[in-house]
Amino acid sequence: MTDRPPPTRESATLAGGCFWCVEAVFRLLRGVHHVENGYSGGRRPNPTYEQVCGHGTGHAEAVRVMFDPAKVSYRQLLDGFFRMHDPTQLDRQGPDVGDQYRSAVFTVDDRQATIARDVTVRYGRALAEKGYGEVTTEIAPAKTFFLAEEYHQQYLEKRGQTSCHL
Repeated sequence: MTDRPPPTRESATLAGGCFWCVEAVFRLLRGVHHVENGYSGGRRPNPTYEQVCGHGTGHAEAVRVMFDPAKVSYRQLLDGFFRMHDPTQLDRQGPDVGDQYRSAVFTVDDRQATIARDVTVRYGRALAEKGYGEVTTEIAPAKTFFLAEEYHQQYLEKRGQTSCHL
């Protein structure tokens, strides 16, 4: 058996409301190489933004985060994810309402699924102790990630904004 170096890139697909907001936060994290906005968790191949907003595809606005697990672990990414959005809001984040804004973790393997469940339960307990509602975050196997249209990539950065309403 040969010793192989640990992978320098891993991916996580997460949905926590408006992908512009989620993307902007993940771009700032140490160990994150690249973040892409797209659509995940639905039924229709190659959906457009208009189709996703029309609620007929089942897709969530999501980000695919490419990261170096030697610098930031998957668990640390999920901790950040649960801090950057409200996982107790069903099919919405703040003023953004619809199933495309749901909270979801799309896992690529059993290891990610186990970590996602553990982190979700931990956050659920912490929020319950503070009197907040139940965590509604969906944990599901990753399906095809469909890249959003170019104008959605680095949307806030292109407009000189550092964050959106969150």
